[in-house]
Amino acid sequence: MRKIRNDELGRKTVDEFKSALKRPLVLVLDDIRSLNNIGSILRTADAFLCEAVYLCGITACPPHREIHKTALGAEDSVESKYFEDVTVALRELKKNGYVLAAIEQAEGGVSLAQFKPSPAEKYAYVLGHEMNGVSEKALALCDLAIEIPQEGTKHSINVAVCTGIVVWDFVLKSTG
Repeated sequence: MRKIRNDELGRKTVDEFKSALKRPLVLVLDDIRSLNNIGSILRTADAFLCEAVYLCGITACPPHREIHKTALGAEDSVESKYFEDVTVALRELKKNGYVLAAIEQAEGGVSLAQFKPSPAEKYAYVLGHEMNGVSEKALALCDLAIEIPQEGTKHSINVAVCTGIVVWDFVLKSTG
């Protein structure tokens, strides 16, 4: 066994990425404060051909040196759009036919294990602040809440790690 070299991986160029068919998934960052988390989420969006990342509220926007540390160039390939108010972003997505799913522990929420995205729908996953989660005003506009089952002592998972889990789950369930 040997590691595959980067030049053997056949990755897209930034231009190829921009013109590639994307998954019908937008990631909405609701007041994400950590620049490292923002960069990691952009990198995940690049890895799995997400349609876009919406940056809302206090969420910082590229270009930024600290975002680049973890995005490693994904900030150049992934479409991103800034909204001062998350509700404006969510209303725009809703108007454009997206199902809004808060990634949050909420009454009436569905376990990620049970969630099955419909191939006929476009989705926007709303990911919340590192300490406070998805805001109440964003949650009020969502069609559903998806919860990642957890068994440890902590009540949450890091938002960038959480994003990787739910996006990979979306990929598996929408292509399998």
